[in-house]
Order: sequence, then C-alpha cells, then structure tokens
Amino acid sequence: MMLQIGVIGAGSCDADLRERADSVGAEIAKRGAILVCGGLGGVMEACSAGAKREGGTTVGILSGDDRRSANPYIDIAIVTDMGHARNVIIAHSSDVLIAVGGEYGTLSEIAHSLKIGKKVITLDSKWDIEGTIKAKDPADAVGIAVKSLV
Repeated sequence: MMLQIGVIGAGSCDADLRERADSVGAEIAKRGAILVCGGLGGVMEACSAGAKREGGTTVGILSGDDRRSANPYIDIAIVTDMGHARNVIIAHSSDVLIAVGGEYGTLSEIAHSLKIGKKVITLDSKWDIEGTIKAKDPADAVGIAVKSLV
C-alpha cells in the first residue's frame, strides 16, 4: 500500500510559503507517496501543483459539496459537505502529516492528528506545539515524514 502524506496549511499564503509548499508536494511525489490535502487554495493548491509537476497523485478532501471546487491539481476529489469537520478525515486518511505555515484550521488539524497518534512535522509554523517535529526545509520535512513510518 502506498504511503499517504497529508499536507495541511492555510487556504491563502504569500509567495514564499507558496514556494515552500510547492516544494513539499514535489518531494512527496519524488518519494512515490500520495499527497492528501484539503484540495482548495493556498498551501493546498501549491503542494498539489508541486506533486503534479513531479508526476504524483493528489487527493483533495473537500469541505464543500461540489467537487469542481477542488484546485486544478487534484486527481481525486472527495466531497464531504462537512466544512471544517473534514479536518478529521484528513487526519485519519494520512499516515503522517506535514503542516506548512498555517492558521487556526491548520491548528485543529494538528490537534486531531496528534490526538489519534499521527506524527506531525511542522515547517514555518508560528506555533511551538508539544508533540510536533520541526523541519528546516521542505526536503527535511518529507524526509522526516517518511522515516517516521519506517
């Protein structure tokens, strides 16, 4: 079974964070893992674009009721019509998660993931959360994620 790495982060981001999220997605694809994310904009779109550029598979767990709302880099759109409650599905569907930047929705995803025993790697997080693992760059974040499951 292929490794599923969740990438969580805000629905909008600046150019620097977009570039780092894109690199995380590319690294995930290069390592043959499937990218799981919220499927919308910002960090989610950037990591999906990076994964697609490297030939990866992307899954978007959508908050709304229309799969056409997914960003253009999503291969498989899962429609939940659950709003932020879909964060729990992202946590459960991922083997390990990488938080890139983030806002309060990301914070809830980190909490749900840690609560169910998933490893969470942070990159450019504004929070220092007990139980998470800090990465120095995108390649380090994905490397830690993969090694944490071996």
